[in-house]
Amino acid sequence: MRLTLHTDYALRTLIYLASVPDRFASAREIARAHGISENHLVKIVHKLGQCGFVETTRGRNGGIRLARSPADIRIGEVVRQTEPTTVLGPCQAEEAKPPAQACCLLPDCGLRGVFTEANDAFFGVLDRYTLADVMKKSIMRTLFPPGVTV
Repeated sequence: MRLTLHTDYALRTLIYLASVPDRFASAREIARAHGISENHLVKIVHKLGQCGFVETTRGRNGGIRLARSPADIRIGEVVRQTEPTTVLGPCQAEEAKPPAQACCLLPDCGLRGVFTEANDAFFGVLDRYTLADVMKKSIMRTLFPPGVTV
């Protein structure tokens, strides 16, 4: 499975916010730190807010911050909420398909079970880790090199 840029930027945003826990950050600040479009980041922050990962405050002293402790944000949960689909094959999709799109090998094909097992293993690993687990001092040095003040 390959994660979308939307999910990658969502995870980067959460890591950034976890690295500045004592204050609000701005979308511009986060976008600059990661070299991404501020307009694109605003859409990601909106989605993260809808999912309950971040809270936003408007105004002069406003910005974005984590809505929960980094120890309470599971990486698997973020990926599930930000990826448009988490299935490996069309046969895993739960919604009913028109007969023209249905796999001619179902119900006898064993791939569906293999795909489901692989997907469960993938998310099993992601669910073991929290945002706090992935925070490293090296991230702080990357985001805030010596001499840079925020």
